[in-house]
Amino acid sequence: MQTTSLIQLRDALRCGDISAENAVNTCLDRIRTTEPVVQALVHTDAENALNTARSLDAQGPSADMPLWGVPIILKDLLATKGQPTTCCSKMLENFTPFYNAHVVDRLQQAGAIVLAKSNMDEFAMGSSTENSAVQQTKNPWDTTRVPGGSSGGSAAAVAAGQAPGALGTDTGGSIRQPAGFCGIVGLKPTYGRVSRYGLVAYGSSLDQIGPMTRCVADSAAILQAIAGHDPKDSTSVAIEVPDYTAALEQTTDLSGWRIGVPREYWGDGLSDEVAETCRAFLDQAREHGAELVDVSLPHTKYAIATYYILVMAEASSNLSRFDGVRYGHRADDAANLMEMYSKSRSQGFGREVQRRILLGTYALSAGYYDAYYKKAAQVRRLIRDDYLQAFASCDLLCGPVAPTTAFGLGEKTDDPLQMYLTDIFTNPLNLTGLPGLSLPAGIGRTSGLPVGVQLFGPAFGESALLQAGHVLEQARGPLPEPTALAGLD
Repeated sequence: MQTTSLIQLRDALRCGDISAENAVNTCLDRIRTTEPVVQALVHTDAENALNTARSLDAQGPSADMPLWGVPIILKDLLATKGQPTTCCSKMLENFTPFYNAHVVDRLQQAGAIVLAKSNMDEFAMGSSTENSAVQQTKNPWDTTRVPGGSSGGSAAAVAAGQAPGALGTDTGGSIRQPAGFCGIVGLKPTYGRVSRYGLVAYGSSLDQIGPMTRCVADSAAILQAIAGHDPKDSTSVAIEVPDYTAALEQTTDLSGWRIGVPREYWGDGLSDEVAETCRAFLDQAREHGAELVDVSLPHTKYAIATYYILVMAEASSNLSRFDGVRYGHRADDAANLMEMYSKSRSQGFGREVQRRILLGTYALSAGYYDAYYKKAAQVRRLIRDDYLQAFASCDLLCGPVAPTTAFGLGEKTDDPLQMYLTDIFTNPLNLTGLPGLSLPAGIGRTSGLPVGVQLFGPAFGESALLQAGHVLEQARGPLPEPTALAGLD
């Protein structure tokens, strides 16, 4: 099943060729085989998943459940009732929610089976999944390399065939970058398209939940299940959700499509093998009828600074609730209230989380708010205006996901700035709230690792992204099995 797509599995389940229990058992077998290699998961609920599968089998397939019997993995910051949700942090290592995130309810209503929770950078703060307080996830293509982050566990699990699909979250590229590093598809929806209720917030104006799968059609199927208005989320947008799966069948080529190529994404810092592979991807788009248009996003050079000022400020605010009083880790050796606050937070939060809280608090302080946070908010608007202007003449935009293929474990951990720069091509989109789709462009000639390319669309333009991605995916053909897992049964 490790090479079976979600759509293929769904159809086999509907036809009765395989039972939901068999599907879960096959995934569990694959987890037992691959997990010692990739370490992608932090909690596997085999008993509950099998009980759910048996209940579904007793009822039989339902037309009202488009994901009937399909096992799904969730990033460990999505609340799951009765199951641990730890954000891979000591702060929440014993936390079990009493409710589900909205997307979890939607998946279960669609018939999907929650199989496991995946490893991640603590509180989603990182680009390599090396900041997890639990374990270090390895890239299934090369176990000496990172899987990306912060949704590295979800990406590695899907690439390893542990489940046909997973959910991740994207604050500054945390779906698209690990998807690119692990050779899978990752979709960041438009801000407001998918409810954030039950998501442990990092940057509230930036976070979005989205699917991570092995092909574009699978991402369309999951997005169909989780998209839509939620009155419990004030940022959720009440507009109609199109039929994403049907949209894939409406396009067989890209004739008449205009794809913008932002020149800021192709300059210094981009490795030769990434540039070469992504250029070949653009050539395929041209061969399938697309017109490539040179465009400029002039404020992109300010995106890294803008993003990290804003996201650290929001993190400082969001994580202030973890104080050792109501829930989460509480120091047991404090002499007074202030010492209890200080020790609880310094013991519960890891080094990177503390760094971001401190920098965010500084940016929001009375003497520096106007110079940093307010200015960053103004530049954010300019960055968004660049994209809107580009979409006035283009249907989509296209560029690399990251400057390089997956980098080595420990290579950037001692240099936070270099780590932050790995998101240089992804975080501008989060500042705009617009959707983006990452998919494999091919295999790098030098490293032998997947190279990710991303398509950007206008607001609520997920259908166009999926259509174009599906056409180009078919043209590229399938990637080989991840090399670090070759020969595993």
